[in-house]
Amino acid sequence: MLAVTQAAADAITSLTAGDGEAGNGGLRFSVHEEHEAGASLAMEVANAPQEGDAVVTAEPNANVYLEPKAAAYLEDKLLDVQPDDQGQLSFSLRDNKV
Repeated sequence: MLAVTQAAADAITSLTAGDGEAGNGGLRFSVHEEHEAGASLAMEVANAPQEGDAVVTAEPNANVYLEPKAAAYLEDKLLDVQPDDQGQLSFSLRDNKV
């Protein structure tokens, strides 16, 4: 299953907090396009999971919703977030070496 770093969990919590209330919505991944080398993924902020989505919850109140095909592609990945040169946060996926 997809793992989430604390930095990514904090960023998701900030993105999905509505009116200062944590725990609303989550970050949703879906397969945009499949090809021989893998898949192109789409990421969006969602109010709730769609039917059939897997739900990964990281503390504090950070939900990640995975469309079934996306869940298969991301089962051995780690979701992280890093600031760029301008301080903007960017999510990234990498292999989760346990």
